[in-house]
Amino acid sequence: MHYTYVLLSLRDKEFYIGYTKDVSKRFKDHAYGKTPSTIARRPFELIYYEAHLSKKDALRRESYFKSTKGRVTLRQILSDSLDKFNKINMQNS
Repeated sequence: MHYTYVLLSLRDKEFYIGYTKDVSKRFKDHAYGKTPSTIARRPFELIYYEAHLSKKDALRRESYFKSTKGRVTLRQILSDSLDKFNKINMQNS
């Protein structure tokens, strides 16, 4: 299987969108600072992932989610989850 995944940075409240064949390992890589592009944005929450049979489909979906329209779609799909994170963040402030 091939996966498109979305992380939410709890530091800057922005998405990180990626592709992998192993979601668990990839999340740990991000969480433990093994990914240079995200090290300064930790901690993260894995908030969404999709499974695809083909790598090409997963990469196409990753590309879409990185577009402006794709980010809007993600925010619509994840609206309840994002609201919960916002409420938790407000309580911790």
